[in-house]
Amino acid sequence: MTTAPLLFAAPSVQTVPVAGAGAVYPVHRIFCVGRNYEAHAKEMGAEVDREAPFYFTKSPQAVLASGATLPYPPGTSDLHHEMELVVALGAPLFKATEEDARQAIYAYGCGLDMTRRDLQAKAKEKRRPWDLGKDFEGAAVLAEMTRAAEFGAVVDQRMHLRVNGEIRQNASLAELIHGVAEVLADLSHYYHLDAGDLVMTGTPAGVGPVVVGDLLEGGIEGLAPISLRIGPA
Repeated sequence: MTTAPLLFAAPSVQTVPVAGAGAVYPVHRIFCVGRNYEAHAKEMGAEVDREAPFYFTKSPQAVLASGATLPYPPGTSDLHHEMELVVALGAPLFKATEEDARQAIYAYGCGLDMTRRDLQAKAKEKRRPWDLGKDFEGAAVLAEMTRAAEFGAVVDQRMHLRVNGEIRQNASLAELIHGVAEVLADLSHYYHLDAGDLVMTGTPAGVGPVVVGDLLEGGIEGLAPISLRIGPA
């Protein structure tokens, strides 16, 4: 590895607060699970693959802290919210069993997978990657996380999202098609996962558009809530 000086400043490390930890969680990579709730897959006009989960990614530079204002992103006129459970790893994981995966979980948190739906739809039509629709500045909104031992097992905790006080998404984590441990074990057969890797586990039905001035407020039972304001471009 070279020790030559950098030509320009390297990207700053993106971090997420962890309740009671006395330190912040550095984000290495962000993996996202697609179509992991049946009702959401149906509302998107897609079939559910029950054989195995499938994935897309977001860059760490997409991270935005809960409570921030997201300027309406460029290139879209159809920005959507997607409320999700986020899983944070705290140990290496490679070709793991589901039990190994459970032991490697460090924390859980609320997240918003913000999506330029019109760009995603165009990509789907042409069978192209979803990057333009899913990976942009502020596309991964993350709330303070709670350590796994304090949160307990993922069972049937309620997840919800309100926009300007109106309920948009209301579901249970029991509706996950591919459970957390299953997803982590499967993903570990394609990547050398490690501490700092986040997995956004998918969104339930009820996704929809947001506009400038909207206030998004969501939560998952047992976790710190999440909020986001949509600002002008």
